[in-house]
Amino acid sequence: MFDATDQRILEILQRDADYPVARIAEDVGLSKTPCWRRIRRLEELGVVRRRVALVDHAKANLPMTVFIGVKAPRHEVKWLEAFRALVEDTEEIVEAYRLTGQTDYILKIVVPDIARYDLVYKRMIARLEFSEVNSSIAMEEMKFTTAVPVKYLIGPTGTGPDEEAG
Repeated sequence: MFDATDQRILEILQRDADYPVARIAEDVGLSKTPCWRRIRRLEELGVVRRRVALVDHAKANLPMTVFIGVKAPRHEVKWLEAFRALVEDTEEIVEAYRLTGQTDYILKIVVPDIARYDLVYKRMIARLEFSEVNSSIAMEEMKFTTAVPVKYLIGPTGTGPDEEAG
């Protein structure tokens, strides 16, 4: 389903989504039209979900990153739906995950300062009940990337991700 050329195309697009198709084609050894078709196919299959601009948080006056661990007061669909809506409605929440283990959810929030974080926190607890909320402020960003390893696109025998290796 996918091959090493698809992997190379993804590596290039993850570095620079605006990289010209003609240059990508040249870099991977294809002509422009077949390269463009591969990119379209990767988009149509959902491998490439979208192309976006990455905004520098500090330059956008959002230098503070806060991670919030949340424990749900009860595990039921109604609470989960309300929590999901709260996450979607809160623009400062830039990532959210449901977890296994002691913490049920983790949220990544970007804000200009501690006062703004406090406002976000107060809006959250006014809207929904939580069993526990733990916050950690990031002191240093040691690694940030939106790129994922593309080596797993092809299985050990050249199969795609949804096919079993023989």
